[in-house]
Amino acid sequence: MKKLKIYKFFLAPVILLSLQGCFVAKDYEQPDVVEEEHYRTDTFPQDSLSMANVSWREIFTDPLLTGYIEEGLENNIDIRIAVQQIIAAEAYLKQGKLGYFPTLNTNAQITHQELSSNSQFGSLFSSIDQYEISGSLSWEADIWGKIRSTKRAFQARYLQSKAAHQAVKTRLIADIASTYYQLLALDEQIRITEQTIENRRTSLETTSALKEAGNVTEVGVKQTEAQLYTAMSILVDLKKQERLLENFFAILLGEAPMQIERTDLAEQEITTELHIGVPIQLLRNRPDVIAAEYNLINAFEMSNVARSEFYPSLTLTASGGFQSLDIQELLDPNSLFATIIGGLAQPIFNGRRIRTAYEVSLAEQEQARLNFRQSILTASREVSDALYSYEAATEKIDIKQKEFDAYDTATEYSEELLNNGFANYLEVLTARENALNSRLDLINVRYNQLEAMVNLYQALGGGWQ
Repeated sequence: MKKLKIYKFFLAPVILLSLQGCFVAKDYEQPDVVEEEHYRTDTFPQDSLSMANVSWREIFTDPLLTGYIEEGLENNIDIRIAVQQIIAAEAYLKQGKLGYFPTLNTNAQITHQELSSNSQFGSLFSSIDQYEISGSLSWEADIWGKIRSTKRAFQARYLQSKAAHQAVKTRLIADIASTYYQLLALDEQIRITEQTIENRRTSLETTSALKEAGNVTEVGVKQTEAQLYTAMSILVDLKKQERLLENFFAILLGEAPMQIERTDLAEQEITTELHIGVPIQLLRNRPDVIAAEYNLINAFEMSNVARSEFYPSLTLTASGGFQSLDIQELLDPNSLFATIIGGLAQPIFNGRRIRTAYEVSLAEQEQARLNFRQSILTASREVSDALYSYEAATEKIDIKQKEFDAYDTATEYSEELLNNGFANYLEVLTARENALNSRLDLINVRYNQLEAMVNLYQALGGGWQ
């Protein structure tokens, strides 16, 4: 009979283990959303070499800029928040790794009970004091892969947090570089505008002299004066934008608003060869794409966990310790007690909570799959946009340079003709305004080329190595 009881005790686990192959948690497989995406460009070859594998220190060579990037990576608030998210995910990962081990609890308690005189033992005892020191050990068999799936889900969440941290780094480096280049462009525009103001003050004096000589009317003087005020207004706007941009740049560095030291726009050169790599490299280099897939893995494993709740769970519980009515005999060998319990629990009716949790997990898994797909499409679009923007800006620089040269020459000719009485003052005013706008536009196009370079490097997944 004793052997029969032992056989019955182990019979249920054996049956469950034999069914494990039918219901064990599924293994993750990368979905079909991963396809070879193509960039819309005919200029740069797609080869095995990619800018994404080049350190940002080789892309951004301005010593002040690299110093600011290093400072931002050290002090930026978003970076520090992302680090804390990694620490939290790592804690869950450590918890998941210990899921296979049993839980152990210890307990020490004193129980005092006042008995009723009419109770079963009330006539014998008026009160009872009981002392106990015990420990309990509980273990759940991972028959359906719930513990394994939970561990994998926590691991995916941890890796997702690391990829998210890398994505924050990429965005931060791009923001610092872009803002720095924008400040350089503003410096150049401010310099040109201040030079223009001085020139227009001189032109106002010249126009006033021409009026006294009878070559132009008071209208010409006022038009020249208005152009001077227009340039002064532009200068106010540019300096305001410069101050606001410096404040934003300081926040990127994790600092209070301050003045930003910088070099010149003319010193910025693009020396890195533009290799975009093959499209599939997006999956290996884009941290946001990597994070999106780890989010999908996490959702997949959590659906495994939710599905396992439909099946019975096998637990083994053991407890033991010392128990005595007399504290002096608590540690006596006769006070020892022990209990072993094998439990098999099968959910039957629980208000549909298990099925609801499972259906929700499937919906979340599909959302994660769609987000993963969207991240790949977005990555391809961003690469294509950055490539075309760089190509267009590079081509436009030459065009804008020729445009400015033409307007500048026209301004010189018209002023010379006006001084000799052969041109209308309106022609001079128009030529001056066109030359100023063209020169400011040329600076913007130069900045747009640098900005496109930053965007391309970020779109290809670089910036965080």
